[in-house]
Amino acid sequence: MSATLRLTRKAIGIELRRGTFDVSVDGSSVGSIEHDSQIVTQIASGHHSLQIRAGRYTSPAVAFDAAEGDEVKYTCHGTTIWPRYLASILKPDLAISLRHK
Repeated sequence: MSATLRLTRKAIGIELRRGTFDVSVDGSSVGSIEHDSQIVTQIASGHHSLQIRAGRYTSPAVAFDAAEGDEVKYTCHGTTIWPRYLASILKPDLAISLRHK
């Protein structure tokens, strides 16, 4: 009755938004992730929401479905280009990129 969530943090170039990111699934913390590392956690099968946070800065919340025995993979990284970094000051959900692999 479970699936695996694998989140990798890796950026091409220099991350302008650095530090530890907090990882939450369905609004509950499942751990934190540093630059160039990975977090693996077991989740119940079904519909979930994933979001990454660093202080007031966030990724957009991403909804996904996980079936029994599945491995769901995502990658994340902090802002890597200056215009997006500056825009994230006004719109904090632009600060962290989160993509399905």
